[in-house]
Amino acid sequence: MSTLERAMPPLDADERASLESWLEFYRTTLAQKCDGLEEDQLREASVEPSPITLLGLVQHMAEVERNWFRRVLAQEDAPPIFNPDADPETTDGGFDLAEGATYEKALPIWQAEMDRARENCASHALADTSPFMGGQVTLRWIYTHMIAEYARHCGHADFIRERIDGRTGV
Repeated sequence: MSTLERAMPPLDADERASLESWLEFYRTTLAQKCDGLEEDQLREASVEPSPITLLGLVQHMAEVERNWFRRVLAQEDAPPIFNPDADPETTDGGFDLAEGATYEKALPIWQAEMDRARENCASHALADTSPFMGGQVTLRWIYTHMIAEYARHCGHADFIRERIDGRTGV
């Protein structure tokens, strides 16, 4: 059983509260998938030939949070976290595990990126736009994309966790 509390998104909230709540729901879901596992389990790949691990998913989502909420939304110059030499324009990063990578190191980085994302979002309206790929992208679009990104990776995490210890349905 997870020690992390996950709030059900409200059924009757306004658009912004709904988007924020669903994003938080999936952020917590990924954390719950990692909760209670040993370091070697967090580094365990899912199924051959896929190299995806729970630790890699956490690192990846830290990179994704940084990309969308810092580089795109806030137009910050924020280099990649886990592979500083990577081109931030062409990498989703984080999936590969460096030799010294640990959940203990990755978790506070991911949490800091989520905190920064919340701060950056608080100063923008849903319809505010930022330059992206030769056009403009709204915060609304970014929220929707991030919910889909987390939902997809939480599905991956569910399969990995089930393979590790049989736990499902979190």
